[in-house]
Parts: sequence; structure tokens; C-alpha cells
Amino acid sequence: MVGTGGPVATFSVWDYVVFAGIILLAAGVGLFQAFRGRKEASSEEFLLGGRQMTAVPVAMSLTASFMSGITVIGTPAESYRFGSAFWIFGFAYAIMSAISAELFVPLFYRLGVTSAYEYLELRFSRPIRIIGTSMYIVQTVNRTIMKLISYYSVTGLDLWGVLVATGVVCIIYCTLGGLKAVIWTDVLQMVVMLAGFVAVIARGAVLQGGLTKIWEDAGEGGRLQAFDFDPDPLKRHTFWSIVVGGSIMWAAIYAINQSQVQRYISCKTLGHAKMSLYVNMVGLWITVTLAVFSGLTMYSIYKNCDPLSNGDVATPDQLFPYLVMDILADFPGIPGLFVAAAYSGTLSTVSSSINALVAVTVEDFILPVYKDLTQKQVSWMNMGLSVFFGGVCIGMAGVASLMGSVLQAALSIFGMISGPLLGLYLLGMFFRTSNSIGGLVGMIIGLVLTLWVGIGGQIYPPTAEKTNPLPLTTAGCNNTIGQNYTTITPWTSPVTLTPEPDYRPPLADTWYSLSYVYFSLLGVLTTIVSGLLVSVITGGCKQDKMNSELFVRKNDLTCFTTLSKINKNLESDITEKPSANICMGADNPGFKEDDVMSKDVEKNTRL
Repeated sequence: MVGTGGPVATFSVWDYVVFAGIILLAAGVGLFQAFRGRKEASSEEFLLGGRQMTAVPVAMSLTASFMSGITVIGTPAESYRFGSAFWIFGFAYAIMSAISAELFVPLFYRLGVTSAYEYLELRFSRPIRIIGTSMYIVQTVNRTIMKLISYYSVTGLDLWGVLVATGVVCIIYCTLGGLKAVIWTDVLQMVVMLAGFVAVIARGAVLQGGLTKIWEDAGEGGRLQAFDFDPDPLKRHTFWSIVVGGSIMWAAIYAINQSQVQRYISCKTLGHAKMSLYVNMVGLWITVTLAVFSGLTMYSIYKNCDPLSNGDVATPDQLFPYLVMDILADFPGIPGLFVAAAYSGTLSTVSSSINALVAVTVEDFILPVYKDLTQKQVSWMNMGLSVFFGGVCIGMAGVASLMGSVLQAALSIFGMISGPLLGLYLLGMFFRTSNSIGGLVGMIIGLVLTLWVGIGGQIYPPTAEKTNPLPLTTAGCNNTIGQNYTTITPWTSPVTLTPEPDYRPPLADTWYSLSYVYFSLLGVLTTIVSGLLVSVITGGCKQDKMNSELFVRKNDLTCFTTLSKINKNLESDITEKPSANICMGADNPGFKEDDVMSKDVEKNTRL
């Protein structure tokens, strides 16, 4: 009986057929885009889709890359155990979208960059650009490895089967199709992921007697008390930690991460680029709403028999796959759709990472040294690097899985570097007194602090008092297994957990218990404050006059609301600074030639 614990069904033949069919369809979409644009084999076409993409597919790609496989699996489990507070991230997504669209998109668009880290050299120095790029490469390779391992650990599919299948599919369409193939494949994967959530919610509603019953059960179980206004920064999720800290955390991902930047600077106009982020915001709202409600559905079904406490699953991340097999096993092919949904998230993460790694390697390391390479040589280099990075991620994921959770925890620490890097960008964009010495020292100090608190939090995890897990019971289980025992169902695999230390130093319940969503904010503030102080000490106030295009402008923030005023002065702006004409309707300055831009003035002004 559903919701009473015990073993569940395994994959049927039709599940494997659906799973394989969706993956092959994703590869087919990528290959179609590859052959469709094979005559345009320039580096610009490969890395940025010719800078002619439109808002909606780019927005869906941005959302799909956010939804990794572990997000599809982990967010419902979060809602099931801790309640619907995760939905408050919707506010953070709105703030993040505004910051990215109104501050960073106009800057990158105006400069016509391919790599987001080109800005660091233009504003500070080449060594800082190299450091920033290196930090991104380490972070991205680590992120890709962790997503692959996480997907394998919760679905129980063969490790090397997952790695090889992911690698082959991604390498093929990334190598042949470039960014266009990645974006259009992400569109399909986005649809599949949302379909997986809808299938679970719909079946759960049928079993429980409607969506209203699910909502009532969640309310009775305390799962709807989302708004906790406690300002304590040590509590894992509160309204303030999610809105303030979460906004900066996600801005660090969307505003400066090459995987995301590369997508929106591929748009043909600044209007499309900004719109892609706002449409992506709506996509994130839909995604997080479906994921949280899937978790509430899971609670409604398991409110009297928690599979984790009952020993039916080994880790919280295995709860959602267990639910799928429990309620959807009678519908051949639907469990396969769910696994394909989770796998699509992983596929999107890997493909976007490969394409972005190629872009930063070529733009930041190779082309500045070898400036005489022909377009054909660069194109072959792009494809070769796609194969190389795909192979590296697959190989390292396999090695990491064999070395256990200690290495995985160590690797995850590199995810804390986004905050200091975002602080470095904001330091350069807003403060003219900042110099390269101040920027470098500030970033190092910010990085040291975030790594300190992050490593401490890994070694000494916060107590239940700070994480606030909600109560669960096994009173309604048919056969309750003692918590000292664990049975692993055929579709899951055991996960080795790092034991908690017996001794907890005083910092463990203060500094090391800082909510993880504040890590990026800590890095940003530390980098900006220390960077400004060092810059002032080292002569930042005496610098020569710098290019105004490297800083945030007032008209960057008003591109939509004062469009008519901008269009009125469009012709004069283009005469003085061609790259400044980047509002709605103006073609991407990184793609258009100067002489062509002047011919389009009348067409743009009509908008």
C-alpha cells in the first residue's frame, strides 16, 4: 500500500525505453542545430551562437542550467523535511534578476566581451583576469563532478554508465553544435523536468483526494509556516537569510558565472538579453513552486510513515525517487520520465559547463598569447577543447566517486569562491578609487574568510536547533525497521556519510554555524571593504582618468523605462560611442561591424 513503507518496484522495460528515448531526443536536437549551422563555423558562432539568439530560448536555457539533477531531487526533499520556506527564494530570484539585468548585462554588452573575465583585465590587470578565470575553471569542474556523482548516488544507476552516457551525449552536441546546440537542447530538457514534477503532483492529488487535501495535510504538519522573520544569521533558512543572503548568492551565479553570462550575451539585442533574465525569473518561480509542492505532496503521502526514519532510504536525497517508484510504478514509462527529468538537469549542467570552459580557456589563455591563429584553427581548437573538458569531467567524477565523501566534501568547498569574485566585480564597477592591488588583496581576504567558515561548517555541521527540521513519524508503517539498520532498495545506492566529531569548539555553534546562504554576502562585503581600504593606501585616489564604459552608468538602469528618451539621442550617441547603443532593437555590439551599425540607426530609432 502506498505510503506505508517497505520495498518498492524497480524500473520496467518501458521506463528504460522512455528514459533512453528522451536522452536520444536531446542529443538529436543538439545535432540538428549542429548540422543546421555547420556552414557558419566561426568561433563567434560556436561560443555565442553568432550573438543572434532571442530571449525565450535563452531564458529557458538559463532556467534549465539552474535545475541540476540534484535540484530536481533535492528541493522536494527539502520541502518535505523543513517545510515551504524554500519557496521564499522566489523573492531572491526577483532581486537577482534585477541586479543581473540592470547592472551586469549592459556592462558586458557594452564591452562586447566573450569571456566575463575580460572585464577584470580591462578594469584591473591581466594577472587578476587569470586568477578569476582559474577560480572559475576550478569551481566549474568541481560543480560538474559533484552533479554527476550526486545523480548517480540517488538514482542507483550504474556509475560508469551514467558518466559515459552523459559524456558522450554532451561532447557530441557541444563539439559539433556549440552554444546554439546547448541552448536548444536545454529548452527540451526544461520541458521534461517540469513534466516530471507535474506527473508526481497529479498522481499524488489523485491518491490523496485532491490538491486541497495535500495543502491541509501540509498545514497540519507545520509545513506551511514559511515566513520566519527571526534576524538570527545562524538559523539555516529565515525570511531575511533567504531574501538578503540568497539574492547575493544567486547574483554571484547569474551575474558573473561564465555559464550564464555566455547565454545572455549571445542575444541579438540588449533588450532580448535583459528580457531573457526576466523570463528566466518567471521560469524559476514556476520551477521552485512545482518542486516545493512536490515536497508537500510527498509529506501528505508519508505523514504517518517517514521512509528515512523507517530505513527504506539511506539519505534525504533518495526520498523523491522512492516516492516516484511508490506512486507511479503502475504506470509504465512514467518513472522513466522522472529519471529522465533528473538526468536532463545533469545533462544541462554538464553541457553548459563544457561550453563555458571552452570559452574562457580560448579567450583568456590561448588567444592573448597566440594572436595570429586563423578562424579555422580556432574552430578546431574549440571542438578539441570540448572533447578534452568532457573527458576530464567524466574521468575526475569516476575517481572522486571511488575516494569517498571526504574528497567530495573538500571539492564542494570550491563552490564558496563566487562571493569574493562578485565582490571584485562590484568593486571595479562602482568605485573608481579601487586599483588592482586593492582588488587582489580584497578578493584574497574575502576568499580566506569564506573558506574558513565553509570548512568549519563542513567539519562541525550546525545543530538541529539552527536547521529546524520538522517532526516526522513512523507510526503508520507496516513494518518499522530499527534505525540502527538500513535496507537499500534496488534503485538506490549506499552513501557514505562523514561522521560528526565528538568535540565541538566554541566557534562551532557561532561562526561555523553561519547560514550557508550568507557565505556569498560575507565574501562580497569583505572584498569590497578591504579592497577599498587597500586601494586608498596604495594610491587608488591618484589614478589616471579611466574609461567610463568600465563603470555602471545611469542609463544602464533605465533602458526600458526611458527608451523614448534614449532613442531621441540615439544618433549622437552612436557617433561618439558606437558600443553605447545597446538598448532594445540595437544589434549586439560584439557582433556588428561599425560601418554596419551606422546604417541601422533609422531602423533602431523607429522602435
